[in-house]
Amino acid sequence: MKKFIATTFFLLGFFLSFGQAHPPQYEFRGVWIATVDNIDWPQKNQFNVDSQKADFVRQLDMHVHNGMNAVIVQVRPATDAFYPSPYEPWSQWLTGKQGRPPVPFYDPLQFMIEQSHKRGLEFHAWLNPYRANYVIGKSSIAPGHITKIHPEWFLNYGGTTYFDPGNKEGQQWVVNVIKDIVARYDVDAIHMDDYFYPYPVRGREFPDVVSFGKDSRGLSKEDWRRSNVDTIIHHIAKVIKDEKPWVKFGISPFGVWRNQDKDSMGSLTKASITNYDDLYADILLWLEEGWVDYVAPQLYWERGHKLVAYETLVKWWSEHTYGRHMYIGQGIYRALEKSPSSIAWKNPEELPNQIKLLRTYPTIQGSVYFSSKTFDHNPNGWVDSLRNNYYSAPALIPPMEWLAPNPNKTTVALPVISASVIETPLNRR
Repeated sequence: MKKFIATTFFLLGFFLSFGQAHPPQYEFRGVWIATVDNIDWPQKNQFNVDSQKADFVRQLDMHVHNGMNAVIVQVRPATDAFYPSPYEPWSQWLTGKQGRPPVPFYDPLQFMIEQSHKRGLEFHAWLNPYRANYVIGKSSIAPGHITKIHPEWFLNYGGTTYFDPGNKEGQQWVVNVIKDIVARYDVDAIHMDDYFYPYPVRGREFPDVVSFGKDSRGLSKEDWRRSNVDTIIHHIAKVIKDEKPWVKFGISPFGVWRNQDKDSMGSLTKASITNYDDLYADILLWLEEGWVDYVAPQLYWERGHKLVAYETLVKWWSEHTYGRHMYIGQGIYRALEKSPSSIAWKNPEELPNQIKLLRTYPTIQGSVYFSSKTFDHNPNGWVDSLRNNYYSAPALIPPMEWLAPNPNKTTVALPVISASVIETPLNRR
């Protein structure tokens, strides 16, 4: 009898552990490909078109081999363009000088979309909404750049030039840029990261006092700033759906909405910066109103962090989805850092345990990894882990029932899941 009980518990543990590792049928598995400052693509001083194309294809093939099903590619890093835009100049990080087209000419955005779709990858066009001059005095700025034409729309802060979020004409410019992309390209989503109002510079106030004085609408400056960001998010959401109702709109915010000591709805964290109080991004409002289709909070901390623990934030975000999709931003780049704060990321079990944890929450549908070049280094053997274990079987993008069907997309067959796999919450997507 004791032998029978021991065997039963052994088999139960075996099957449960297998269920933990076995990939779900539906799971978002994305990778950020950053172009600003040539972080991921193209390589610095890689201005040869054939070389650019070959390197992008190489990265796509690597990510497909790793089990990914989406790429999030930065196509407008600083009010510039990785495509022929009627509004903004060619990016300096594509050709070496802002405004200079690639030679021989090609449309990188069209090329990237085609190559991604050819491999079954969703393509999310990633735009920074407000950054206009990456490093004042060092960045290449074309004569026809909008900062030259309408300098009154912009503010300088911390060595960077930004659109003034309170300027309505500037807001409309960003909306028009996005409308153009959605209208002309077969993107699966428009994506924005965490840069709304800029991260605070110690001892310096963001210089929007004039805009606030012109149009305070009876609000406090903090509420006014949040209202400005709410307005542009709402307008972008509307223009996307008016143009192509199947195109998604996603946001990747900083990992903490608010700390609980400021708001009972906040997370049990002690973050020095939060979306709501410092970046003026009220993510929960956007989710609740249905303006965004998914959120991918950047949870770039380890489990057990004394101020912002990964497990605390995963649980909090899982409870605040408002029926929209939630993908966790995974900071695998931390494993390559050499600072004392990254010691926990030398643990080979950190990423696998993060994946196992997020898969226990039915309201979390996947992960996004920052960033692409990290996979070239296979830190802690994590690429092998994904290929051979956690992403060993393909997964479909979780459907969004509230979206109209994409008439350009054919139905994809479900991946075959072995009947021997025990049905667990991990497989209910």
